[in-house]
Amino acid sequence: MDTNPHAPKHQLTMSLLMTPDMANFAGNVHGGAILKLLDQVAYACASRYAARYVVTLSVDQVMFLEAIHVGEIVTFLASINHTGRSSMEVGIKVVAEDIRSQARRHVNSCFLTMVAVDDAGRPTAVPPWQPTTDEEIRRNDAARLRRELRQELAARFAATRRAPQA
Repeated sequence: MDTNPHAPKHQLTMSLLMTPDMANFAGNVHGGAILKLLDQVAYACASRYAARYVVTLSVDQVMFLEAIHVGEIVTFLASINHTGRSSMEVGIKVVAEDIRSQARRHVNSCFLTMVAVDDAGRPTAVPPWQPTTDEEIRRNDAARLRRELRQELAARFAATRRAPQA
C-alpha cells in the first residue's frame, strides 16, 4: 500500500508478490485473480478519495496485455480520473517486475466506476475532482468520453429490448 504520507489523495499504489496459489498449471497468474485485485485497488483508491465506502458499478476495457508469472512483483497504479455526483472513474495501470532482472512490463490496464454509498447503502455525493496537470486533464477528458459511450451503448441496448418482435 502507499507508504508516502504526502501522496495525492486521488492516487494509490499497491504492490504484491504473485504466489503459486494465484496461478494455473503453467505458472501464469489467473485473470480472475488479477480482476479481484483490480477491484480491491479501485475500492481502496475511491474510498480513500471519497472518505466513504464504495461499491463497484462497472469494469471497463480490461486489457490483459501480457501474462503475469508466479514470483513477479506486480504494482497497481490507480488514479481517480473523473468524478460525477456520486461516482468516480478509477484508472489502473498494472506493471509486472521480474525480481532477478528487474525488468518491468506494462501487463494490464482498465477502468472501474465506483459509487460512494452512505450508511444505508444509497449513493452519496463525492468531492468534485479537478485535474491540474496535462496528464490529469487528458485522463479526465477520456473518462468523460467513456462515460458518454457507456450511456449511448446502454440506450441502444434498451432500444433493442423494446423493439417489437417479428
